[in-house]
Amino acid sequence: MIRYPNVKIKLTGTDGNAFSILGKVTKALRRAGCAPSEIAEFQAEATSGDYNKLLQTCMSWVDVS
Repeated sequence: MIRYPNVKIKLTGTDGNAFSILGKVTKALRRAGCAPSEIAEFQAEATSGDYNKLLQTCMSWVDVS
């Protein structure tokens, strides 16, 4: 289940850099009005593993296409 299904991010065709992806999702969460503590939780979870963990975390938090 996606935590914020109304937040949509397009990653296909963009830079596959982990920092770029992290920044894109963080920015979208801020625009959606998420609390700073929620954003910090996302960032901590997303950076707690490898690149695949980052992608899995993004897909569990927002609608990724």
